[in-house]
Amino acid sequence: MDTKNSLSWLTLILHWIIAFTIIGLIGLGLCMTNFELYDYYDTHKSIGIILVSLIVLRVARRIKQGWPVPISNYDKREMLLAKIVHWVLIVSTVLMPITGMIFSGATGHGFGIFGFEILHENIDPSNPEKTIPLSQFWGYFGEISHEYLGYLLILAIVLHIAGALKHHLIYKDSTLLRMLGKKI
Repeated sequence: MDTKNSLSWLTLILHWIIAFTIIGLIGLGLCMTNFELYDYYDTHKSIGIILVSLIVLRVARRIKQGWPVPISNYDKREMLLAKIVHWVLIVSTVLMPITGMIFSGATGHGFGIFGFEILHENIDPSNPEKTIPLSQFWGYFGEISHEYLGYLLILAIVLHIAGALKHHLIYKDSTLLRMLGKKI
């Protein structure tokens, strides 16, 4: 159970695994699209789909337990910004894999987990090197949503890290230490 003085081991594990994996997937996604590294798409999609189960567990815990109690009282504007950033983080981590699956599925590329196909590729029978989109609209929607959610997520991650550092370096409170598993 999460308290003002400590966070449960499950909260900490979910936070850090999801955080590092999302950051890694964003980095990989940017490299794949900017440098046309097509060989990494299956890995990117597989890890994203696996991550969904942890994200759902984290969201269920947030719904059940609520947000961690702040260490102290802070300025109301700062508390509002923190709430907005936390909501953006949690909602976008849910929507990123969903929009990725919509994008990949609707464009005919399919998706799965390391070779186990969940949605098969829609291969063009006349040219096995090409895929046939299932839906132009949903493919475009998935692509644009996935891309812009990625940029929004980058902004939220930067603000989240900046907030954690502000707590640690300027306020000199135990917020970051609590997130690192220290009892305060």
